[in-house]
Amino acid sequence: MMPAAHSTQPTHDPRHEGADANPPVRIGERYGRREALDLLEKAPLGELMGLAHAARMKRLPRRQVSYVLDTNPNYTNVCETTCTFCAFCRPPGHPQAYTLTPEELAQRVIRAQRAGATTVLLQGGHNPVIGLKHWIDYIRAIREACPAIHIHPFSPTEYVYMAAREKMPVAEVMARIHAEGIRTIPGGGAEILVDDRRRRIAPRKATAQQWLDASETAHGLGFRTTATLMFGHIEASGDIITHLMRLRRLQDRTGGFQSFIPWSFKPGDSALSRDVLSGAHPAKYIRIIATARLVLDNFPHIQSSWFSETPSAGVLGLLAGADDFGGILMEEHVLREAGHSPSTTLVRVQALIRSAGFDPVPRDAHYRIGAD
Repeated sequence: MMPAAHSTQPTHDPRHEGADANPPVRIGERYGRREALDLLEKAPLGELMGLAHAARMKRLPRRQVSYVLDTNPNYTNVCETTCTFCAFCRPPGHPQAYTLTPEELAQRVIRAQRAGATTVLLQGGHNPVIGLKHWIDYIRAIREACPAIHIHPFSPTEYVYMAAREKMPVAEVMARIHAEGIRTIPGGGAEILVDDRRRRIAPRKATAQQWLDASETAHGLGFRTTATLMFGHIEASGDIITHLMRLRRLQDRTGGFQSFIPWSFKPGDSALSRDVLSGAHPAKYIRIIATARLVLDNFPHIQSSWFSETPSAGVLGLLAGADDFGGILMEEHVLREAGHSPSTTLVRVQALIRSAGFDPVPRDAHYRIGAD
């Protein structure tokens, strides 16, 4: 059995390059690329889950799993990036296109807050008529209507797009939003941080390096962010490991990532569904959760989601190294448009967490416990 690795110093032993499976990793060393790939592809699933669970309990010994009460009222579905995996976006001028006014958005947030939401995740793609002024208007309208709710807006790729639209550096756009009191950024738009894959699934979106650079800029300004991974499309296992390694290197420099959140591609009615007919098997999700816990040794939290996968896969993820169960979404549109629209209640989420042997605890977008 391979021992878990907990050091924060990157190492790699070239003697492992020719190993067939499960090369040894000594205590005090990190998992290198080859070891990480073997974890993902070859390690017996039960052993892998056990290693990851042990690493999770060493880092977070309290038997708690967090969740957040949130809402995701996409303020527009207009996006000119036209990623092939997305069934939600509509091009400018499309009869189904919409853009909410700040007042309309605030009303949706009010309804969600009355239902218990403590956080609003605010994303809307790359709408060519939405400028920085509109972003600020949305933030101010929500804050005026719901001063207690945490606003968690705009992904790194949205910042890259907005900077190009406004003809200013990404850092300046982020500084303007930081001045509005925003302190967290969701990790959307990462997809897969390998450019030859990105060019096939999102040819007009920010490059892998632009996503990483925007995240690093955010960390330098004092934002705390998350990092995502979309898998189960045209990527190979090696691409997933590249993605994890790039995240780990950035986290070594900045320490600004709060959590890692993988989710599987949902074909739905997207253009990519012509090439990828079905989503990834839940076992792949569990392997990614466990591998991430072991490889991303500098990430505080790993999320396993009842929503993006299935409740049963989400629960298994909690036994494979994850310590967070994601959000109890009051409103969500992107995955619903892809034909994936599970729903749940707070009581159900708490019961699922308990079924894995953990105590459910509410958190906020900073992963502070007890923020209900």
